[in-house]
Amino acid sequence: MLKYFFALLLFGAAVAATAQEHEVDPMLIRLKARIVSLGDSMAVPYANIVNNRTHSGTSSNAGGFFSIEMLNVDSLVVSAMGFKKQVVHIPRNYSEENILTIFMQPVVFAIREVEVKGDKQRVNMDGIPVGKQVDIDPELRGDAFNEKPPVLAALFNPISYWQYYLSKKEKQKRRVREAIELEKNWEMHSQNYNLPVVMMLTGTNEEQAEKFMIWFNSQNVLPYTATEYDVRASVRKYFEIYKRQGLLKE
Repeated sequence: MLKYFFALLLFGAAVAATAQEHEVDPMLIRLKARIVSLGDSMAVPYANIVNNRTHSGTSSNAGGFFSIEMLNVDSLVVSAMGFKKQVVHIPRNYSEENILTIFMQPVVFAIREVEVKGDKQRVNMDGIPVGKQVDIDPELRGDAFNEKPPVLAALFNPISYWQYYLSKKEKQKRRVREAIELEKNWEMHSQNYNLPVVMMLTGTNEEQAEKFMIWFNSQNVLPYTATEYDVRASVRKYFEIYKRQGLLKE
């Protein structure tokens, strides 16, 4: 009988020690976090975050970042359009120096096949004039219209050949063409290199990303013709240099 008593006593002590080990003292913290999609790891902008205890809340910015003052034992309800609502508990080892990543599950709806039927009225084309071919300006044509004349053209068609190289009008057309191509390249480049992309690649907030982009642009290492892969590789590489130089400020 005494043996069972000591066994029961040891079991109770073990349960009490386990409960004490998992007990967390409530402390006021400022949570810094970022919400990303579990499907593609992209930021979830403008998500709603509500504290279950106080019913106060905030929302994430365009890069998915947010911060909120709360107790370390509080739970947050996170919701966003197109994602499943979820309850988030703060890890016991969370430090305010780190940014907590919160993953949200996208909602996928299965849509049945829809067949659309209708009667199409026949359009009367009588009396409508037929369009005529017009001469398009060289700056709006494709590359085939802007190729340099071959050297043989100097022998068989010297007027056209030398007009291409000496005519002011032809030179002006080529400059306009180059300006249009340059603008198109910069437009494509801006889709791969912008503030949200830099925030996602570096894990910084909006202010830190803006300061890094100013420094990064001054290095002049990213041409406007850079591909998406070139942008990601360069940003990650020079962000490490940026941090080693002590330029990243909290």
